[in-house]
Amino acid sequence: MPFKKGDFLLVEYIARVKETGEVFDTTQEELAREKRLYKEGESYEPKLVVIGEGWMLKALDDSLMFLSLNKTETVEIPPDKAFGLRDPEKVRMIPLRRLRDKGINPTIGMRLEYEKRMATVRTVGGGRVQLDFNPPLAGKTLVYEVTARKKLRTHKEKILTLIHRRIPLIEITKFKLEIEKTRTTIRVPEEAFYLEGLQIAKRGIAADIHRFFKTIARVEFVENFQNPRAKKASKKPSRKKAKGKKKLKTTGDNSQKEK
Repeated sequence: MPFKKGDFLLVEYIARVKETGEVFDTTQEELAREKRLYKEGESYEPKLVVIGEGWMLKALDDSLMFLSLNKTETVEIPPDKAFGLRDPEKVRMIPLRRLRDKGINPTIGMRLEYEKRMATVRTVGGGRVQLDFNPPLAGKTLVYEVTARKKLRTHKEKILTLIHRRIPLIEITKFKLEIEKTRTTIRVPEEAFYLEGLQIAKRGIAADIHRFFKTIARVEFVENFQNPRAKKASKKPSRKKAKGKKKLKTTGDNSQKEK
């Protein structure tokens, strides 16, 4: 097997419903926009997967061990190994007015919350609405076109990618690492300081590092707040040095005249 459990892979994929050919997920931004799947703030790029960690459907995760780098393979997943079979007991008819009383005007295909559960609107008519509480992909056979783009090998690239997984909006190269045997220091770039959920992300990063690197007992995050005035002042040329250069030139001219 080219890969094994615990390997860090960067993976691209296109996921379709076999019965209809509908694309429901992808790592490719252009395709996501074309199929109207694009979500603002979502990161469209090869996705980090640690084999065996359950970050994907188990059937898809298991198939990763049989991939070859940069070779696209098709993986078909039946309903019982994907989102389960559809349960007719999870389909209900409710009065339309109940939703309108909550300010909801239902349309076919809409996803909404009802009685603290998510449902899909299947039909609207005759003063009633049919709600389906099954997962949207229940009963569907899924087909993934999946490609392993890169296997991460060094501690540095693995940790940087774990950081990027939690903080995808900041360029990965802007985080600086100091990796020692029992401690890792992460220098956080200024652009990340005010991101919503930064503290939760840092806690998650630390947990990931402790999980995958057993010898690292301590993870430190360093955030430096630089005085912008001091930064500007350091760029200005020194007047004293300029004056000094002028004096030397004058002295040199005088000495030549004396000779």
